[in-house]
Amino acid sequence: MLPLLVLFIVAPLAELYVLIEVGGQIGALPTILLSILTAVIGTFLVRQQGFAVLRRIQELMQRDEIPALEMLDGALILVAGLVLLLPGFITDAIGFALLVPGLRRLLIGRYVQVFPTHRPAPDDLDDSARRVIDADYRRERD
Repeated sequence: MLPLLVLFIVAPLAELYVLIEVGGQIGALPTILLSILTAVIGTFLVRQQGFAVLRRIQELMQRDEIPALEMLDGALILVAGLVLLLPGFITDAIGFALLVPGLRRLLIGRYVQVFPTHRPAPDDLDDSARRVIDADYRRERD
């Protein structure tokens, strides 16, 4: 419940506060133009980095490798693009931060540590985790 409260109430209020403060310092029109400029620059960068990730994914798939980390990289670029299109300077800062390749690698590395993807093979399971069905059977003719 708390994350939703932050997402839908606190974040927009913080964005509004920052927009009002910046508008008070530089004026309303420059604030609006700056917000539009960050969206345009962000869109360009997202497109450029998105195509680069897509090329890496295609190269890995041609070599019959699984592009799991590249898919996560692409997902973070997509999130960056989404938050860059939202009006506000806090979301723009988050979006531009997600466009830094080193930060994305750090976040992906952290994600992989927190949510490991290794599943034990059947041979790795102990006896209590194996399901053994013991049964007798016989054939009956009609």
